[in-house]
Amino acid sequence: MVTAIILSGGSGSRLGSDIPKQYIEVAGKPVISYCLETLFNSRFIDSVLIVAAENWQEYISKKVSKLNNNGKFIGYALPGKTRQLSIYNGLKAIEKYALQNPEHYVFIHDAARPLLSENDIASYVTAARGHDGVLPVLPMKDTVYLSDDGMQISSLLNRKKVFAGQAPEFFVYKKYLDANERLITWSMSSNGTDKLIAPDSDIYMINGSTEPAIMAGMDICIVPGNESNFKITTAEDFARFKIVIRKRCSADEEMES
Repeated sequence: MVTAIILSGGSGSRLGSDIPKQYIEVAGKPVISYCLETLFNSRFIDSVLIVAAENWQEYISKKVSKLNNNGKFIGYALPGKTRQLSIYNGLKAIEKYALQNPEHYVFIHDAARPLLSENDIASYVTAARGHDGVLPVLPMKDTVYLSDDGMQISSLLNRKKVFAGQAPEFFVYKKYLDANERLITWSMSSNGTDKLIAPDSDIYMINGSTEPAIMAGMDICIVPGNESNFKITTAEDFARFKIVIRKRCSADEEMES
């Protein structure tokens, strides 16, 4: 069993748009719809949960209802203060469902990576056999240097041994949930009733989704990523995405004519 958690809580501020980038429409569909279509149609994905702000959930639901979701859409979780806490909220939202199967996997993807393909999904799921998780990576094309102070070069890194992590990331659910909870320090609210994640919890220091897994000693294999599955972060990224979709639409029109 595999549940995909789609992270759609970002504000898209770096794109300079009035609305989050994942909800901007391209060729009549919001960006988030492109990866959702792929996941709903994938034979490897059993269910899909979306992490999104409450004020966008009705909008997403309307768009999802227009897709053939094959009964895979199971609901929402709210975003956290950081990307990793958003993932944690998603993990907790499916806990009762996921723990029913000891071999349940979680597939973590960004709504702002709309060009996910079925081939990507297939290769990552296949690679996970015998491992606790899979991280797609891209090789470093440029020479990589280390600077301890940000002003002078401290040392040269071997770029053959340095990789850029991508999404989606794929983990054994229970092990990954435990890995995240090891990083959390709990505290009580001012009235002493609600358990809260303390502001000094190590989970706030996480930058990449695979970091908790590595810190917990999980067996994570790396596989070649897909440069076409880029993340829309800047206006240039968004322009690149629109070009890809425009070409797809033109190709579809030619096939129909």
